Amino acid sequence: MTTLDKTYVSGKAVSILGAARSGMAVAALLSRHGAKVFVSEFGQISAQNQSVLEDQGIAWEENGHTARVLESEWVVISPGVPSKVAIVQECVQQGKPVVSEIEVASWFCKAPIVAITGSNGKTTTTELLGHVFRKSGRTTWVCGNVGTPFATVCDQSGEDDVVVLEVSSFQLDHITSFRPHVALLLNITPDHLDRYDYNFELYAASKLSISQNQKESDALVINSDDPAIRDRMPVSRVDGPGLYTFSLEDAPEKALEQAVEGGAYLDKNSLHLHLNNQNEKLMYVDELALRGRHNVYNSLAAAVAARVMEVRSDVVRESLRTFSGVPHRLEVLREIDGVRYINDSKATNVNAVWFALESFSETVVLIAGGRDKGNDYSSLKPLVTSRVRALITIGEAAERMHAELGSCTQDSVIAESLDDAVKLAHLLAKPGDVVLLSPACASFDMFDSYEHRGDQFKQIVSNL
Repeated sequence: MTTLDKTYVSGKAVSILGAARSGMAVAALLSRHGAKVFVSEFGQISAQNQSVLEDQGIAWEENGHTARVLESEWVVISPGVPSKVAIVQECVQQGKPVVSEIEVASWFCKAPIVAITGSNGKTTTTELLGHVFRKSGRTTWVCGNVGTPFATVCDQSGEDDVVVLEVSSFQLDHITSFRPHVALLLNITPDHLDRYDYNFELYAASKLSISQNQKESDALVINSDDPAIRDRMPVSRVDGPGLYTFSLEDAPEKALEQAVEGGAYLDKNSLHLHLNNQNEKLMYVDELALRGRHNVYNSLAAAVAARVMEVRSDVVRESLRTFSGVPHRLEVLREIDGVRYINDSKATNVNAVWFALESFSETVVLIAGGRDKGNDYSSLKPLVTSRVRALITIGEAAERMHAELGSCTQDSVIAESLDDAVKLAHLLAKPGDVVLLSPACASFDMFDSYEHRGDQFKQIVSNL
């Protein structure tokens, strides 16, 4: 199979599968660079996107993928399109290269890429690193799975800029030459298993592929406390990237049974950096802008990546103190009658909810549910038992979550809608409690996205 690069763009027929954000962005990018682009969408293409495609002279189809896709020389797959759909399998059988949007965008990017992946924390860490680099005075492009597609900004970036890129497993599934200068692997816990034959090894392999093209001059930053990562690190790293660790338990030299370049760790209540054979106390945990144990991990990871990119420690320290967080991630909305309402709609898997609950000392009224992705809720039982007063479940997973976790709380109720769930939470909560939307599930049964779900929650809470 041909290994593609930007020389295979001008004059080439290319099909794009999916007409959402990344599909539209890569279609525009390839069209700008002379490709003959065809966009194919399984569902409907919005009137606005149809108009955009027509203005750019890009052909399109909707309501199904037809054989016209196969007339192209190669194919770009959007992250929302499963690799096992029939049209993708036909492309593979015919030997047509199938690549992701981030693969294509990387061909046109002049700036060094700092790429972040993980089951949880990648959006927060991506935005945090963007904040750090901006504070350092560097022109910074924050994009990828976090919102703005990489393809929208890749050919605007300069050699002295930095691209901070959030990447999902779906985006990594179809890379061939994508090579970040610094790659961060935050954690690997079961998620999206419905897209990986319910096989955790396939999902983990997708995450680990973030470093498959890195060279000795690059850096891989890993969470050495995470057994799914630690146990999958190759013993020999000949010609591989420099390895850096972050940990709440061990200094870098104790983190792995192999040589590491350095990293960051927690010692009692302070964050330390160990780089270039020098140890430096960076700051106290209490100084971090973000609360919760999971955000200590995110802060350590960001600190290592920033220092590898030669950002001064004083800039890193000030950035970690001043970062304001991201929407839909433990976002405090308002307080009513002594009850705080918090939007954690971005918690689309079980581990994210575990981290959310772990960060509260207050009693919680938990709203959860949505589209189940093959979740195992058993790990939540201890925290639900100790911290959740009432559980209110919604969506397709409502009955299953109620059955598995309901007995761990004083009250467990199935609600017909998010609006009903908030009203029930308002009745059940007591002064000093937290009402927390932290779904553990995808949003697509009832909403367009986790952002849509979170925005609806905000609106409902604002009307109480």
